[in-house]
Amino acid sequence: MIKNQSNSLSGQEIRQNIQRIRENIRAAALECGRDPQTITLMAVTKTVPPQAVNEAISCGVTLLGENRAQELLEKYDSYSLKREHIHFIGHLQTNKVRQIIDKVSMVESVDSLPLAAELDKHARRQQTMLDILLEVNIGGEATKSGIPPERCQEVVKRLEDFPNLRLRGLMTIPPREKNTVFFAKMQQLFVDITDKNRDNRAINILSMGMSSDYEDAVRYGATIVRIGTAMFGRRNY
Repeated sequence: MIKNQSNSLSGQEIRQNIQRIRENIRAAALECGRDPQTITLMAVTKTVPPQAVNEAISCGVTLLGENRAQELLEKYDSYSLKREHIHFIGHLQTNKVRQIIDKVSMVESVDSLPLAAELDKHARRQQTMLDILLEVNIGGEATKSGIPPERCQEVVKRLEDFPNLRLRGLMTIPPREKNTVFFAKMQQLFVDITDKNRDNRAINILSMGMSSDYEDAVRYGATIVRIGTAMFGRRNY
């Protein structure tokens, strides 16, 4: 059973929120000389009932972000979108990989080599290539998962050992304070990673920015922004 659901917004309210978010993304992108079409709006569905998610889908949102394996399993068959439009974005335990591997097209929260190895094993069993992002703990926070930025180049190199994984880029949740400082650091790290892996043209995704800071994230190069509260309303935990 899905618990702690978000406050219930009407379909009209969700549509208005999405329109406002898109306008904000467009304005932030144009402000820094970017094409707004290069930025993907993700609907973060944690605690959000399927009918609200499907309302967002009807407004043209084509990417969902799932935080919890069990919640994904409970809601998956109710979504109007399926595997190719769902990313896993939460902390993923290795013993949960087999539950979600056939229901997502990307895992954005790869925060360790053991997790990468488990994903590769199950992707091989599924006879598929799985896209991943490397989660970076850009602020060095003890309470957050992720690879320290100084180890990213090393880990990127190690990921070559997993033939059924395809590294597509980086993901982060920066500290709330001075977030633009950390967005700038992520942008530079992303540039460094892509420069040193020029042969891998698939590395082109920088996932960062949430409801409170997505406009700043766009200004610092985000290609995916992950929006929950600003789209669906506050969640009751």
